[in-house]
Amino acid sequence: MHTGLKPPRLAGMAIRSYRGRTPHPALDDLDRAIIGCLQADGRRPYARIGRELSVPEATVRQRAERLVERGVIQIVGVTNPLAMGFGQPALIGMRVEPGRIEEIAERIAGLPEVTYLVVVAGRFDLLCEVVCEDNEHLLSVLTDRLAAIEGIRSTETMVELRFVKESYQWGTR
Repeated sequence: MHTGLKPPRLAGMAIRSYRGRTPHPALDDLDRAIIGCLQADGRRPYARIGRELSVPEATVRQRAERLVERGVIQIVGVTNPLAMGFGQPALIGMRVEPGRIEEIAERIAGLPEVTYLVVVAGRFDLLCEVVCEDNEHLLSVLTDRLAAIEGIRSTETMVELRFVKESYQWGTR
C-alpha cells in the first residue's frame, strides 16, 4: 500500500462517521489557525502553536480539545502499511440489496482489513479500501469474509498499484 509516494495510513481502528454531525460547525479564525498548525504537524506542542499564533498555550489546548470533542479533527498516529507487512491494498466497489446499505456497511466496517468505507452514489453503493498482506490475504477477504455477508449483490476489486497522492490537509476553507 505504501510505495514511498503515499503518506502512511491511520494507526489502529478509528471508525469515524459524519452522520449526525453538524455539516459546517462554527469555526473562527483561531480554530482554523490551530487546525492548520496541527495538520502541518500533529505533534506540535500547544505552547509552540500558542507562540506562533500569539495566544496562551491554555487557549490552544482548550480549543484543540473542543475541536476533537466536536468531531472537527482527529489527532492520530499514522503508519506505513508496507513497513508493517501489508503489501496488497485494493479498492472494492459493491452493489448491495436496496434498503440494506446501513446494515451491510456496518458489517463491512467491522472487518479488520477495511481502512476506509463510504456510501456512494453512482455505479456502486459502497466503496471500501482494504489493506491486505498479499494476494492470498486479499483473496480470502473477497471469497471468505465479503462473500459471507448476505445482501452484497456484486463486487468489483481494483488493486492499487501505485499511489500518486493522498493528503490529510484539506485546509480550513
